Amino acid sequence: MIRLRAFRAIDELETCQKFVEGHIKILKVFGITMITSAKVEWFNDPNTYVIVAETPDSNRVLGGARVQIGGGKYPLPIEDAVKAHDDSIHDVVNEYSKHGTAELCGLWNSREIAGMGIGSTFLTRTAVAIAPQLKLNSMFALCAAYTIGMAERAGFQIATFLGNNGTFYYPKEDLVATAMLLKDVDILSTAHPDEKAEILSLRENPKQTKTEEGRRSSFELIYDLEIHNRP
Repeated sequence: MIRLRAFRAIDELETCQKFVEGHIKILKVFGITMITSAKVEWFNDPNTYVIVAETPDSNRVLGGARVQIGGGKYPLPIEDAVKAHDDSIHDVVNEYSKHGTAELCGLWNSREIAGMGIGSTFLTRTAVAIAPQLKLNSMFALCAAYTIGMAERAGFQIATFLGNNGTFYYPKEDLVATAMLLKDVDILSTAHPDEKAEILSLRENPKQTKTEEGRRSSFELIYDLEIHNRP
């Protein structure tokens, strides 16, 4: 059994530390040592919200993701990642920030829960589900090739107006990342119908327990997505 729980970063610094330690450990496995979403300045950012995948009994953090709201003290990770390739990213984010935008970033899961879909399907779904609580109208993401499909199911589309039709070499010269944008988090007009139904269910009932299907087997997933300190 795994719990997905959402909270404001500055309210749980100890959990944020566990998040970062686990994320960095996974990045090192893949030889990645420099990545903008792994910075820890967001610990003190009231505009950053965290989703953790944790054990309900011991609160061990097994994965997670962040939703960082744009227009605050710090630039979005996608701005730092993309600016060397396309400095128009700042103007794009500033424009979307006028109406409420954020970035879904820092997705990871430990090897212990690999194959369950936590680091792609369920964290993406959960991040989009909490968007209305954060007064968002849109959401950016910088995706590796293997996460593009899930992002598209949730309604994200490739931001072809950035970089080389939306792609960049990041975080290393031999890796390609794709900038994506979900333009309407409220109505999810471009989301797959099945995925849209799952997201809307979590919005209507942010606290629920469901039996979910991973690639290897089914498992119980506790959703605890009601954020207490909202914008």
